[in-house]
Amino acid sequence: MDLDFSPEDQAFRDDVRALIADAFPDGEVYDDRRTHRDRWRLAMASKGWAVNKWPVAFGGPGWSPSQNFIWERETTSAGLPPQIPGMGVGMLAPILFGYGSKAQQDRFLPDIREDRVVWCQGYSEPGSGSDLASLRTKAVRQGDVYTVDGEKVWTSGAHLADWMFCLTRTSTESRPQAGITFLLIDMKSPGIEVKPIISIDGRHAFNRVTFDNVQVPVANRIGLEGEGWTYAKGLLTHERTGQAYVSMSMTLLSNIKRAAAALSGSCGGSLLEDPGFASRLRWAEIELEALEMTEMRTLWEVAAGTAPGAQSSMLKLKGTDIVQRMTEFFVECAGPYGAPWLPVIDHPQDRPQPDAIGPDWARREIARYYEARAASIAGGTDEIQRNIIAKHVLRL
Repeated sequence: MDLDFSPEDQAFRDDVRALIADAFPDGEVYDDRRTHRDRWRLAMASKGWAVNKWPVAFGGPGWSPSQNFIWERETTSAGLPPQIPGMGVGMLAPILFGYGSKAQQDRFLPDIREDRVVWCQGYSEPGSGSDLASLRTKAVRQGDVYTVDGEKVWTSGAHLADWMFCLTRTSTESRPQAGITFLLIDMKSPGIEVKPIISIDGRHAFNRVTFDNVQVPVANRIGLEGEGWTYAKGLLTHERTGQAYVSMSMTLLSNIKRAAAALSGSCGGSLLEDPGFASRLRWAEIELEALEMTEMRTLWEVAAGTAPGAQSSMLKLKGTDIVQRMTEFFVECAGPYGAPWLPVIDHPQDRPQPDAIGPDWARREIARYYEARAASIAGGTDEIQRNIIAKHVLRL
């Protein structure tokens, strides 16, 4: 593994920076409004980078690990999503590449690539969160149709989604993992009800989804019946590799240093010069550098054809710890000014925003990144990651 950027990599980095500057000139800040999403998608598409993590056979650019590394760092530091937002591009598409039929690939991938369809993930259930093998949503086959009954919970974006990729139980006769089937479900199907779950900050991001005699064509089944656990496990492995949060933590670290340098510390100088604060921040920075090298090594191994395996759990576990500490540093910097904020939502004009109190970064940065507190739950809890490491690495 070569950690030095080649002249070609440096030229690629310059191209990325130029693309960002052209798409959002004069310091314009990206947000998740549809106009900004479309502008960024079209900018990426103009270079053939709209689905940059996809294989070449499906329209991806075929980047090297170092190019992927550069792209994620540059886009994240600029506040841009590294790829088209949504679960279709990064979560369902890899399943379709590996296990979908040619007909399913031709049907679903173009709409995902063009950002025309919104997908949500139907995994967690009441009482079956991290322990997916205990899920109870049933799918009973009758001819060319599955009848689905059950409930999913904490379903992000279900109220906006056109389709759901969903784990269902088709058998209880063998071990729990062997009876799970992966279905693609049209959210407009009769019998689906989506109920909002309003989080403590007032946002509607999560939902409870119930299925009552929902008819799903067998043609919408991914792969073989009863093999859904295998497909979902592969998806989660790659998802967790991307949940090391290295780019986000590096962006936060830079912003924290800038904020702390402008604040007064207990020693008479800036907060950044305070021995206690500086020592804790530097230790987190050292751990982040080590995590960065581990992520690079994993990227090279994946590019060489090796599945990440338990390394994905290691990356996610340590990355979660670091990104949560970064949010704590930010709150420490903001002090009382970190309290009076409301999150930026899809249509901020629909909700009154608080008057500016304290430094702008205290409201903007904390509101934007504090959701990283949930990193220890998303994609499988820390406890699940420790179990995987104990089983596959420590052989316990």
